Amino acid sequence: MLKAVLLFFLGFAALSAQTIVNDSITVQDTVHNLKFNSKQLIIPGLLIGYGVIGLESDQLKGYNSEIRKEVQEDIDHKITIDDFSQYAPAASVYALNACGIKGKNNLKDRSIILAASYLMMSTTVFALKNITKVERPDGTSNNSFPSGHTANAFAGAEFLYQEYKDQSVWYGVGGYIVATATGLFRMYNNRHWLTDVAAGAGIGILSTKAAYWLYPYLNNKVFKSKENKISSPKENKVSSMIMPFYNGKQAGCGLVMQF
Repeated sequence: MLKAVLLFFLGFAALSAQTIVNDSITVQDTVHNLKFNSKQLIIPGLLIGYGVIGLESDQLKGYNSEIRKEVQEDIDHKITIDDFSQYAPAASVYALNACGIKGKNNLKDRSIILAASYLMMSTTVFALKNITKVERPDGTSNNSFPSGHTANAFAGAEFLYQEYKDQSVWYGVGGYIVATATGLFRMYNNRHWLTDVAAGAGIGILSTKAAYWLYPYLNNKVFKSKENKISSPKENKVSSMIMPFYNGKQAGCGLVMQF
């Protein structure tokens, strides 16, 4: 019963973030008028707070152990789908655009936002892993907190929601379901505690929200483009963006190009 209640809370908290966001962002928003609102900090703040408190709370540590014991009793074999599902929400944005279902922003704008989100998320996850040095449930290493896979998935889920909420809220809901499943698989595979997953989810959501808040500044100050006065109308233009990522075990970058 304890396992079911706590896992339901994690999934419900992630999905309910969408309702809170709707109260503070209008349907007409773009990256140029998306403003910070303290209400948007509630859900990621609760998730991160739960994870951080769990680092020292004997009661939450007890919940972690009890959930792990219940989960391990039902495990026949590991399922490695979480290694791929962590990228699915963010990849869906580019797949939908390629299929002709346009999101809020063009390739350049959304790619810069996603890169900024992943950079903030990866830096935070890497720093906390090295500071906290929490042992993984399977005892293989001391970098369990927070879950990088979960942070990656939830950052992508919030990205999918922001890009397609004007089309349909169900795109975002689908992304959050995949992200929640990723977190659950991390526990099922004995790689993370519930507190690791909760904190990772909060970090992922907050990183993408922050990327959208910061983009007007990045666009005006860092990525400000100059018009080419001699450009030919027949000249082919290529847009590209490099997106870094880090999930606690793997680091790298992805390249997106539009011709």
